[in-house]
Amino acid sequence: MKQRLSRVLYFIAFSAAVSSCNQSDPEPKGDFAKGVFVVNEGNFSQNNGAISFLKRENTTAEADIFSKVNGSALTGGVQGYAATGEYGVILVDNSNAGMDKIEFVNAYTFQKQGTIGAPDIENPREVVVAGNRAYVSCWGSYTSDYSSGYIAVVDITTRKVTKKIPIAGGPENLVFTTGKLFVGTVSYGEGKTLYVIDTNAETVTKTIALDATPTPIGLDANGKLWVGAGIKTMKIDPTSYAVETTLPIGTDANKIAGNFALTNDLKSIVFTLSYFDANFVSHGETYKFGINDTQISLATPLIRRMFTGLAVDPAQGLIYAGVTPSYAQAGYAIRYRADGSVVDSVKVNVAPTGFFFQ
Repeated sequence: MKQRLSRVLYFIAFSAAVSSCNQSDPEPKGDFAKGVFVVNEGNFSQNNGAISFLKRENTTAEADIFSKVNGSALTGGVQGYAATGEYGVILVDNSNAGMDKIEFVNAYTFQKQGTIGAPDIENPREVVVAGNRAYVSCWGSYTSDYSSGYIAVVDITTRKVTKKIPIAGGPENLVFTTGKLFVGTVSYGEGKTLYVIDTNAETVTKTIALDATPTPIGLDANGKLWVGAGIKTMKIDPTSYAVETTLPIGTDANKIAGNFALTNDLKSIVFTLSYFDANFVSHGETYKFGINDTQISLATPLIRRMFTGLAVDPAQGLIYAGVTPSYAQAGYAIRYRADGSVVDSVKVNVAPTGFFFQ
């Protein structure tokens, strides 16, 4: 009897151990735990920016999830959103001085967790999250030469700005890699500089002078940094900072290359090339090139239209493109396959300019 009982107990213990080993980590719970977040900048003068949410398998989106969950609007133009684990960070740029802020939310439920306002955050532009730190590019108290810009280092667990790293020229686009933050700028004066921040020392350790305003794009499949600058792109070694490749994007200096995004395999880059006509109406197309190409061909666009936002879903490889018919009506997120063929169009909120995939 004792032998049988010991065998039973052993079997129960062994089964429990095997079951424990076979179980994967539980999926995070919440209405917004998995899907696509659309950053809608809104009409700046109306401060009506919002975050829309779309489940990948759905063909409709929830237009303003922050308001839905918290009972109040974000009250400003939404410039960016990023999340890590349960922590979500929303950048809000209000048209009224002193009203800019960061809103912290639970990334799975979108319940508000706290706020940082001015003067800690002034004219926020873009955010990346690494570990328990968020890095936010800010124009500072706005001046025509963007001289008061900085990177705000934010502890997302305490929801406090721990340091401001001065960046002249209007800091904007950000790319993070281990121990380094690459910062692009927008001013045509001081802004022709790519800054490198050591995120451990939290100081600028390198500046790379360019002949146009830089837009860091991301790291490709080979670990190389791609940067847009005017109507060309450059491949840069992120360790030596040597420019390894320069690819012109046509020859028309009146055109603007932007909305760069790496594909999900990190082997190609999509972007828009646009221009304004005499009536200040924007026109353009969307193109694609490979990281090993020796030139960028503009002969055949990937998609024969331009967009106000562009990103590639790392899970599915679909291209998400933001369409802004006007700043007085809802916009759309159009999904495309990698070959440029359309999947569907989803109504979102006013002026979709960015996407975050979770």
